Amino acid sequence: MKNLQLIAILTILMISTSNIKADKWDLACQAWTFNRFTLTETLEEMEKLGIKYIELFPNQKIAADDNRTTHFSMPDKQIAELKAMLKKHSIKVKSYGVISPKKEKEWKQLFEFAKKMGIKTIVSEPVQELLPMIDGLCMEYKIRVAIHNHPDPTRYWNPEIVLKALEGRSKYMGACTDVGHWTRSGLDATECLKKLEGRVFEIHMKDVNRTDKEGHAVVWGEGVIDWTKVFGELKRQKFKGKFVIEHEYNWEKPVPDLKKNVAFFNAKTK
Repeated sequence: MKNLQLIAILTILMISTSNIKADKWDLACQAWTFNRFTLTETLEEMEKLGIKYIELFPNQKIAADDNRTTHFSMPDKQIAELKAMLKKHSIKVKSYGVISPKKEKEWKQLFEFAKKMGIKTIVSEPVQELLPMIDGLCMEYKIRVAIHNHPDPTRYWNPEIVLKALEGRSKYMGACTDVGHWTRSGLDATECLKKLEGRVFEIHMKDVNRTDKEGHAVVWGEGVIDWTKVFGELKRQKFKGKFVIEHEYNWEKPVPDLKKNVAFFNAKTK
């Protein structure tokens, strides 16, 4: 009997642990947060912060003594070196952007780069006329494109515009939603997420101090966004994507704010 009870307890614990792991949300950092720094410095700081995932942006300088950048046109030798850098710091790259090539040739080159790097999502604000071609590349490479929103009056500032662009597109096309930019455009972040249900690939995380274009990023929980509602809505949607820190403030010394953001995220999502 005791053995049976022990087995039952262990089974429950295993199931509970599995559920926790399955529901755990991952936190990434958009390298743009460190755009005053090199990629080498960025990876060092991210490792200290315990952030395991990065979203690269196209033109970050590699190192102080290396004028090469993270642009997708890099040769295979540099791709191998970039992979080694990431591995050294135990950081994985799952997304890349914001990048919006204007020509089909460049889009193909971008997808080839993503394939070689193991990047699963390209974040973009693509020209709408190119969407059919881009969707074709998505299906060919099995790589997603997430349409990103900057504030009004940029191309995709309103989720209704994003939804229109996604009509008839494959499952590989969705949205990278920036809740801070929505808020700075006078929109309610939670209501915007509801409209894009099922198409949200990742979240660009920023809190802001105002609901207009003059607003700027602040530490999460110290701004005007209702994070209880945001997280609650994403939980309802069974969101499985990544939360990506994009802290566009205190450019020269972002780490203190990032520490607070990480602590806030961990407390809210545990």
